[in-house]
Amino acid sequence: MVSGLGGFGALFDMKAAGYRDPIMVAASDGAGTKLLVARDVGRHGSVGIDLVAMCVNDLVVQGAEPLFFLDYLATGRLDVAAAEEVISGIAEGCRMAGCALIGGETAEMPGLYGEGDYDLAGFAVGAAERGRLVTGEDVAEGDVILGLASSGLHANGFSLVRRLVADAGLDLGDAAPFGDPRPLGEVLLDPTRIYVKSCLAAVAAGGVKAMAHITGGGLVDNIPRVLPDGLAAEIDAQAWSLPPVFAWLAGAVELAELVRTFNCGIGMAVVVSADRAGELTAVLEGAGETVIPMGRIAGSGGPAVIIEGMEEAWRS
Repeated sequence: MVSGLGGFGALFDMKAAGYRDPIMVAASDGAGTKLLVARDVGRHGSVGIDLVAMCVNDLVVQGAEPLFFLDYLATGRLDVAAAEEVISGIAEGCRMAGCALIGGETAEMPGLYGEGDYDLAGFAVGAAERGRLVTGEDVAEGDVILGLASSGLHANGFSLVRRLVADAGLDLGDAAPFGDPRPLGEVLLDPTRIYVKSCLAAVAAGGVKAMAHITGGGLVDNIPRVLPDGLAAEIDAQAWSLPPVFAWLAGAVELAELVRTFNCGIGMAVVVSADRAGELTAVLEGAGETVIPMGRIAGSGGPAVIIEGMEEAWRS
C-alpha cells in the first residue's frame, strides 16, 4: 500500500509488490444467506472470513496472487459490536490469504434492511505475471483431478440449509443432528477454507493445469468451467467419505441436488498431469491440505461431469 486508510481511494504499488509485467485479476462475491445464520446465532466473525475466502479462492484458480481486498457492509442501523466482529473476521481472512485490507465502505440505509440485518460484499484484486496464468487450455485426457477437502458448507446453499433446518423442527442452538458435539448453528458457521497459499505453492512447483473453486453449483457446475470443450471430469464418489453435515443433508435431498448445490467435502479441484500427481499431492499436503485423488479427465460426448458410485458411497 502507498497510503493509509482515510482517503477517498486507496493506492497500491504493483512495482513495490515485485511485479514486472502483471496481468490483473479481480473477483467480487458475498456470503449469501449464511449471514442470517450469523445474525440468529449472534456470531459474526466467521462470515468475515467467508467473505474474503469466496473472493480470493476465485482469484487463485487462475494462478493469481491476491494483493488487496475491499469490503462493503450495508445495514439499516449500524450495530458497532457486530460490525467490529465482521471486520475482524475480514482482517483475519486477509491475513490467511496474504493480502492487504486496503479499504471499504459501511453504509446505513434505514428502511431497506430489517432490524439486525446486514449484507456484505467483497472485492479482491490479484495479479500474475504475463504468461503464468492458469487457464485450463492444456487439460487433456488422462489428467488427474485432486480434490482439496473443504471445511464444511463454506458459504453456499444456505437458503436450502435453513429450509431443511426449519422442516426438521430444529433450532440453531440445538445439538447438531449428525454427531458433532457443537450446537448446530456453530457448525453451520464454520468459515470457508482459504486455499490461496497451498494452491500458489502448487502452481509454483509446476504441473497445475486447471483449478476449480467449488462454490454455488457444486461439483457438477464448477469443474466444467475450467475444462476445454470435448472433455469431461469422471469423479469417483467412493474416493472420499461424505462429511457428516453433508451426509445429514443427503438424507433430505436427492443426491443429484446435493452435488449441484454443495461442495460435498471438496472445496477445490486441481487438475494435474498424471506423472506430476504424486509430487503435487506432496506439495499441497505440505501446505496443510487434505488431498483426495477423486477422478480423471476423459473424452466426452455427454455430461461434462460424471460422478460414479454416489449411492454406494453416500447412501449405504
